[in-house]
Amino acid sequence: MDSARRSFMGARRAGDSPLRPPWSLAEEAFVESCTRCDDCLRACPTGLLHPGQGGFPEVDFSRAACTFCGDCVTACRDGALSRNDARSAWRHTLTIVASCLPKQRVECRVCGESCEHGAIVFRPRLGNVAEPEFDAARCTACGACIAPCPVGALRPIPLHAEAA
Repeated sequence: MDSARRSFMGARRAGDSPLRPPWSLAEEAFVESCTRCDDCLRACPTGLLHPGQGGFPEVDFSRAACTFCGDCVTACRDGALSRNDARSAWRHTLTIVASCLPKQRVECRVCGESCEHGAIVFRPRLGNVAEPEFDAARCTACGACIAPCPVGALRPIPLHAEAA
């Protein structure tokens, strides 16, 4: 799809892609395939998905976390979502930015308490508060840690080596 048409349809530039539902095709293929029928939005039991720019479905981790139930994929009749267990459900991972309270010497462990996969742990530090240690290999990028963070220090970032 040419860039003028993408702009008209509300798609963003490459590198500025919104968070799409799990198991989405690569952005250009997703925009080409998605009919904006909202079936995936209605199928999502947690309310994680919402209509975004141009009417395309987007993820909003401030609403909920992803349970990886796959209902959005099952509901997608146009092929914009395609479950492939050989690759990650997401085209993003998470990072913890400098505004994190423990990095400012303020005790907080809410993200670690919210992560059922143990991807964020806190190790005691002599003379200081424990800072989060993020294990990307354990992170499913479900987003459960994002909404509870009082300062918004957990952010989705694009995966650099994504499979199409």
